[in-house]
Amino acid sequence: MKPPSKFRAVKVTALAGGVGGARLANGLAQVIEPPSALTVIVNTGDDFEHLGMKISPDLDTVCYTLAGLGNPSTGWGRKDETWEFMQQIRNQGLPDWFNIGDKDRLTHLERTRQLENGETLTRVTRALCHQWGIEAVVLPMSDDPVPTIVDTVEFGKLGFQEYFVQHRCEPTVKGFEFPGHTIAHATGEAIQAIHNADVIVLCPSNPWVSLDPILMLAGVREAVMAKKVIGMSPIIAGKTVKGPAAKMYAELGVLPSALNVAAHYQDILTGFVIDTVDDDLADGINGLGISCLATDTLMTSTEKQAELAAAVLDFALKQKDERKCLCGA
Repeated sequence: MKPPSKFRAVKVTALAGGVGGARLANGLAQVIEPPSALTVIVNTGDDFEHLGMKISPDLDTVCYTLAGLGNPSTGWGRKDETWEFMQQIRNQGLPDWFNIGDKDRLTHLERTRQLENGETLTRVTRALCHQWGIEAVVLPMSDDPVPTIVDTVEFGKLGFQEYFVQHRCEPTVKGFEFPGHTIAHATGEAIQAIHNADVIVLCPSNPWVSLDPILMLAGVREAVMAKKVIGMSPIIAGKTVKGPAAKMYAELGVLPSALNVAAHYQDILTGFVIDTVDDDLADGINGLGISCLATDTLMTSTEKQAELAAAVLDFALKQKDERKCLCGA
């Protein structure tokens, strides 16, 4: 199989969260030359404190994936992990609903140590990326706490990790709250990365709880709207490969489909990438004023990640600079 083309002198800023976001970011890092021309702005709305440790699940998933340290079967956590720490947690009768491997625990402890010594999350993330040999630039969306709250029918308001891990996404979703967004700030580094980008990529991450928290921060959406923006659907044939996005859409009264994901971002998109099984939705997406590419979007290997990233960038670079240039095409 022919390896994907390399993209040189193209600055790309990707907005990401979760496993799908991490995998496309890894594909982009493989095809952009040099990899440092890629910046990944990562959702921190699911950050929380557990057992005295400050945990950033999306940041860790993106970083572990980029470093080749991630667990390929789960998409989260470290490969070749051991679980002595969790066994001791269970033996002591402490809360064991959030799995923390021994290697993963070192990341949380180092983050906690540095944050308590006055470092920002941005600087802590930079130091960890340097330690792991990551050449792409990885940025948290904010150095301020911006928690995501899931409002549910059965349990009321839950922190995101309580909903996602402790309750396994089973409660019925009524809506979302983002306390802190009115006072939190996107980092200067994140805003600058958007301004400097030739292309903005919205990774196939959950629109409601992975990308909306980034786009809601003051100044982010406005900065993104001035750019060429290519999004990708995390929903294929009405379902998600990972995560609860399709379930959330249905429970909020919206048909889970690639078309409705495109509509979610309609005001900022130049182009949108869907899976070939959904190519019958392309005309509807074009009707929103958004150019559409249908291709194989399943990232089942690092090679597939690179191939998809190359297809996304090739598609992006073919788009005109004018906003929504192919309306009705």
